[in-house]
Amino acid sequence: MSVRSLLAIAVVGLVLSVSAEAAGDPVHGKTLGYTCLGCHGIESYKSVYPTFSVPRLRGQHPEYIIAALKAYKSGERNHATMHAHASSMSDQDMEDLAAYLGGEVVKATAGAKPAGTAPAAVATCSACHGADGVGIMGMYPTLSGQHADYIEHALTSYRSGARKNGIMGPFAAQLKPEDIKEVAEYFAHQQPALKTVPKKEKLAVAAK
Repeated sequence: MSVRSLLAIAVVGLVLSVSAEAAGDPVHGKTLGYTCLGCHGIESYKSVYPTFSVPRLRGQHPEYIIAALKAYKSGERNHATMHAHASSMSDQDMEDLAAYLGGEVVKATAGAKPAGTAPAAVATCSACHGADGVGIMGMYPTLSGQHADYIEHALTSYRSGARKNGIMGPFAAQLKPEDIKEVAEYFAHQQPALKTVPKKEKLAVAAK
């Protein structure tokens, strides 16, 4: 399947997707996210099996965090711990949690050049994730500064079908293991970068 055909699939997927508004309450999200910080609040914390670095979430699009939580809840993503957490959440809980965990969204720096030389496979990825790894819209995750082994795990899971996604599946299927490793390393070194959620931070309560 050509890259053009895959991009057409991506556009159709975008049109058919129900876009989360991500207008959550980060203060309530912080309460909900207390247990999340046991993994996502520790820099370089690794999942035991399969073994990979738990993803950095601070700066991530809240819309994407919501989509990921829904995928864990439905079983489209296979991870027992995340499924258990997500299954107990309402849609509003997910919006609130995403607003807290994502915080201030990472934005591309105008005129900045990506770090290093992009592998050939990045040309396909950049249509949604940007040449510098900053997702071009809320439903597309930002990859800049993400742990390389996590990106590699995610792409390998899409490639094998362990993660089910109508857009990412066909894209990842075209990548060889060596391509996946190169793409992961490239995006992991881009700026501005995602960060680990701080365990201690004060949140301003919005006036009502």
